[in-house]
Amino acid sequence: MSQSTEGFIDLRSDTVTKPCKDMLEAMMHAPVGDDVYGEDTSVNELEQKVAKIFNKEAALFVPSGTMANQIAIALHTDHGDSVIAEEESHCYLYEAGAAAALSGVQFQFVPWSAGFSNDAIDGAFKPEWMHYSTSKLLVIENTHNRAAGRFFDKDQMQRISSHARSLDLKVHCDGARIWNAAVATGTSEADLSSGLDSIACCFSKGLGAPVGSALVGGADFIEKARKIRKRWGGAMRQSGYLAQAAVFALDNNRQKLATDHKNVKKLAVELASLARAHDNIEIKYPNPGTNLLYFRSDKNNGDALVEKFRERNILLNHLGEGWLRVVTHLQVSADQMDYAIDEICRLIRK
Repeated sequence: MSQSTEGFIDLRSDTVTKPCKDMLEAMMHAPVGDDVYGEDTSVNELEQKVAKIFNKEAALFVPSGTMANQIAIALHTDHGDSVIAEEESHCYLYEAGAAAALSGVQFQFVPWSAGFSNDAIDGAFKPEWMHYSTSKLLVIENTHNRAAGRFFDKDQMQRISSHARSLDLKVHCDGARIWNAAVATGTSEADLSSGLDSIACCFSKGLGAPVGSALVGGADFIEKARKIRKRWGGAMRQSGYLAQAAVFALDNNRQKLATDHKNVKKLAVELASLARAHDNIEIKYPNPGTNLLYFRSDKNNGDALVEKFRERNILLNHLGEGWLRVVTHLQVSADQMDYAIDEICRLIRK
C-alpha cells in the first residue's frame, strides 16, 4: 500500500500539485456541455485560448501529454517510418511503447548533448530507400526532462525546424514544459513554436491543473486529430470542468514559473559549491536552467538516499545509477525549499 505524502515537501515531480481553492471554485462554476458535439463552452474557450497563445489555427484538449504526442506521431507518419528524436525522449522512453504499438514507427536518436545540431540530424536521417525505415518526423522536446530541463530558445527552434524542413521532415514539439522554456528564454510560446507543424503542451505539470494537455496545429490537422482522439478513447463529454482548471492555470500560474526556476537555481549553487570540495558529487543542471535538477553522490546509494530524505519529510525520485531528480512547482514555498536545500546538502555531505 502506498504511503500518504501529506505534510511532505514533494520534489518528485511538478505533476503532484493539487488545485488551489480558487481553481476548484472555477471548476465548480464551469459552463459545460457535450464536448463530442462541440457544445462544451469551457472546452471551446480553452482550445481557442491555447491556439491563440501559440499563434496556430486550432487546438484539441486531450487527457494527457502522451496522447497528444502519440496523435501527432500517428498523423505525421505512416507505418514503417522512423522518427528522429533526442535520446531518452519522453515519447520514446516514457510512453509505454505507444509509437510502435499504435503507429508502427521506430526511432532514430541523436545525443541530447549534441543540441540537435544540423550534423546530428543529418546523421540520424534516413532517406527513402528500399532497405531503410524512412525518416518522416522530427520531435523536439522543449524542455527536455532527462537533460535536466535543458531548453531551446527561439533561434535554436527556428534553426532545427528549418533544417528539418530542408530534409522534408514534419516537426512536432513535445512541449509538456514549453511554458518553462518561454519563461527561461524571455520569449513567447508563439515565438518558440513558429516553425513547428504541431505542439503538445501540458496543463498538469508546472501550471498546476489536475488533468489535461492540448495538441496544437493547423485546422485540418486538428480535425483529423479529433477523430484519432475518439478512436483511442480520449473523447470526453462534460470535460469543461477539467478545461476550466486549465484556463485558470493559464491565466494565473504561468507567471509563477519563474519562482520555480529561482528555487532550483538556489539548490544548484549550493550543490556546485559542495561538488568543488567533493569529487564524488555530480550535478546535471543547465545554466540557465528551469525547474529540474539531477544530482548524485554515489552510483549505488540512490534508493538509500531517497529513504533518508523521506525521514526528513522530503520526497525525491531515484532515476537509476544514483541520480536523484529535484523538480520544483508552485506548491513548494521559499521556506520549504530553503529547508530542503539545507537537508540535501547536509545529508550528501556525509
